Amino acid sequence: MSDNMDKNSPISVGESSNSASGASSNLQELHESNNVDECDLKKTAAQLITKYYNQLLNGCGNVSCDNPNCASSGKVESLSNNDAAVKALQLLSEQAKLCETSSLHSKSSSNVGRSFKAKYTRGKHNHSSHSDSLPSPDTDSEMEHIPLAATNDTKGGRSNLNNGFKSSSSSSSSSSTSKVFDRSFGLTEVHLKNIIDNCRISNNYAPLRILLRTAFSCEGALRRSFLIKQEKDKIKDKRKSIDSEIKFLDIGNDGVSKEELRSAESDLDKDVDCQEESCEMEDKEMVDVEEKVKEKETNNTKDLKVDIESIRRSYEYLFTVPESEFNDTLMDAIRQLCKDNLSIQISVFPSKFRDPSSVNIFIILLENPQITSSEYTDEVLGEMCKVMAHLNDEQQASLVHYIAENWDANKLHRFLESLHQLITIRILTTEFSRDFTINNEEVITSTTRVMKIIFYASIVAGELDYPLVVDLPSPEIVVPSEDSFTGVAKDSLGKPPPWDSLGKYLGLHVLDSSKPAISFEDFYDDFLSDQLEMDRDFAVFKSGESDQFSFLSYPFILTPATKSLGLYYDNRIRMYSERRISLYQTVMEGTPANPYLTLRIRRDHIIEDALVELELVALENPGDLKKQLVVEFEGEQGIDEGGVSKEFFQLFVDKVFNPDFAMFCLNSETKTFWFNPTSFENDAQFTLVGVVLGLAIYNNVILDLHFPPVVYKKLCGKPGTFKDLRTCNITLYNSLIELLNYEENDMEEIFLQTFRVGYQDIFGASLVHDLRPDGNNIFVNQQNKKEFVSMYADFLLNKNVERQFSAFKRGFSMVTDDSPLLHLFRPQELELLVCGSQNYDFAELRKSTEYDGGYNANSPIISWFWELVDKLGSEEKKQLLQFVTGSARVPVGGLARLKFTIARNGPDTERLPTAHTCFNVLLLPEYSSKEKLNDRLMKAIKYAEGFGML
Repeated sequence: MSDNMDKNSPISVGESSNSASGASSNLQELHESNNVDECDLKKTAAQLITKYYNQLLNGCGNVSCDNPNCASSGKVESLSNNDAAVKALQLLSEQAKLCETSSLHSKSSSNVGRSFKAKYTRGKHNHSSHSDSLPSPDTDSEMEHIPLAATNDTKGGRSNLNNGFKSSSSSSSSSSTSKVFDRSFGLTEVHLKNIIDNCRISNNYAPLRILLRTAFSCEGALRRSFLIKQEKDKIKDKRKSIDSEIKFLDIGNDGVSKEELRSAESDLDKDVDCQEESCEMEDKEMVDVEEKVKEKETNNTKDLKVDIESIRRSYEYLFTVPESEFNDTLMDAIRQLCKDNLSIQISVFPSKFRDPSSVNIFIILLENPQITSSEYTDEVLGEMCKVMAHLNDEQQASLVHYIAENWDANKLHRFLESLHQLITIRILTTEFSRDFTINNEEVITSTTRVMKIIFYASIVAGELDYPLVVDLPSPEIVVPSEDSFTGVAKDSLGKPPPWDSLGKYLGLHVLDSSKPAISFEDFYDDFLSDQLEMDRDFAVFKSGESDQFSFLSYPFILTPATKSLGLYYDNRIRMYSERRISLYQTVMEGTPANPYLTLRIRRDHIIEDALVELELVALENPGDLKKQLVVEFEGEQGIDEGGVSKEFFQLFVDKVFNPDFAMFCLNSETKTFWFNPTSFENDAQFTLVGVVLGLAIYNNVILDLHFPPVVYKKLCGKPGTFKDLRTCNITLYNSLIELLNYEENDMEEIFLQTFRVGYQDIFGASLVHDLRPDGNNIFVNQQNKKEFVSMYADFLLNKNVERQFSAFKRGFSMVTDDSPLLHLFRPQELELLVCGSQNYDFAELRKSTEYDGGYNANSPIISWFWELVDKLGSEEKKQLLQFVTGSARVPVGGLARLKFTIARNGPDTERLPTAHTCFNVLLLPEYSSKEKLNDRLMKAIKYAEGFGML
């Protein structure tokens, strides 16, 4: 009897019921009839559930429908497949109204019903719970052929079925809508163009909107769309094999045996009536085959390649249609795809989302030419980023290579700007509190994660600096016996640069970038950096908890000033920790209290005294270098609150870089210093310079150093290469470029260059070095010129100064080895952190200046002061900064970040102005005239040196 159920039952698929009473009475009649077995009752219930399910998703086709549970009425909110299935069960239990359906929708109902029933039954065979047995986010991708007319037409965000389907004049449109869109094969360029052409002929774009919603709201269809021909053929062949293997199951067909149907529908009855407690699988072989099929389908989706050019042609053709006809539908479909379909898949079926073919979805979405428009940024991009943030490293790497190979710099920059705009919008429109900060806002954190993909794509698409970090051999640690710091920080010299997980997967480090496609500075988000609560972000960063987000883990988005604040917190915490340890040792062990790193220095013997003091500390207890630095100048009363230390660092730098000291050589062309390879100073002196550089960073002091950029690159762990000669020795670099560009075969006769190179020491003596054994007899020619250039640069920048630089880096690492310094800062940013900015914008300093002691911005003497400052030359402005702050360099972030105070220091007097360099305070008497102020101020800034008690 069950075999004839579809034709003879009171309610069958394709037949309508006008009211709740009709549906319930038919079910009740079957229930009470002695002639109908339990299986028929359950099958009827399954059919009703399917009709409700179809009604919720596709409607009845009546544009005047007023049923609140029918999609055609426009009163049903957008539902995912899972939500629709649950709602269908609820409507059955409530005996809700069922609408009459057109023949077109009856076909759709039958198809969708079989798919829903098949999916539902398969889940039951695996003893899944009710929620697991509902259609998965990939249900659409497993549906059979679905007529386009059976899908909701959405225009302007409302769901209705366009009247154009019923128009007799729209014959071509009707013909096109009767064509089948097979979601298992995805969308193609030809299919899209045919639909658009037919819509133009009929002047009815409803089929196009239906197609876009059907394709772009279904992840299964989208991941198989626009595949290159070879991949498409593979899917078709594999599909045939799968179909033949699963054919005997024939789920939802009349060929299913009564026993199999009863086994499947017993579980359905359990969900409908909530009474049965368990079910037994009667056909275990069917389940095994089903698992095989699923495994084959999963393997079939791996590494599918999309046709980029086909995608672009399709979008180009699509946007020849007036945007008002389809754009809202397309955005709604993408939003539904990300918000419902993919989001559910991430939480319920994460292994499916991690399939490599998921990348195809985002390639198709990112190729949309409107993706960088403000409309998409506001409505769609946030949802996309929330999903893309869950991509694993392998998938992100695939996107990196796709973007790098297919996007130009302008498109990269536009998309990056859209991401910045999205972050700014979310910050401005979100109410934050102490319990809900920027770090907790999902769109902002997800957008930052997506920005990392663009960051690496910019590196890959730009110029790389070879050899890559991943290809570098382990550094040899050179520790000469005469170095008194032997063994100290020895292990830190061999540490590789810190790796990011995505960079490690790509085999690419930020140090490998010579010139990115878009500059690193474009990735800074100034507004985010200003709004970020760095103290809380730093706490999350140090906790290392993976479930919490820290922007310090994505340092490319933060400005150097903001990152320097994070580094400041790290350094201060270490200082306080060392202070507590010292106090603990005093109390528990009775050792003398030594909470600070105290240096007692004679001004006339700065190098010698500093070397002795630091050498004792490094040998006895290297951990003391992590204490806060306190400097005492012999015979002076100054108390070090920061200003005395600044004075010490400046005097030390002036002394050690003096040409007479001969530790460093000055390049007259670039005005930078380089290590003297023939220096008579022992390596301990170079170690001391490295320690001082590390202490300056650790104690937040800016130094007036003039190293070439390659020094900071080498400190970060990347050796110097030929391109670095450009900032070290311009003349030599240009000569080598000329050699590389020469293409004639007479190179040996023209250049007469061998693999023996000459150079001069600091005293002008000529020295030679063979780059290869017997180099004087090996001439440079077209075949080996690149090798010569590479070896020459390597000799000058690395091998010739290996002993001196190793000692220098060792001293630097003694202070910074446990710091996140090299994780947060690129070499260019490290130079900025050490040396400060060169932008002397005193207008910004004036805006940020505070006044004390009775002065304000309108006081006459304050007006005179700024008038005089505006007339100062660049050197005099540096002297003023040196006098007030203890450093002539601008701090990271510019003078606007310098906390500068002008305080009244009594009435008119003959005394000179004074300064508290520890606190950046200028003590200015209230002079009687502008001329007197000018005279006293210029004398103070030109002859200032030393400290005394006021």
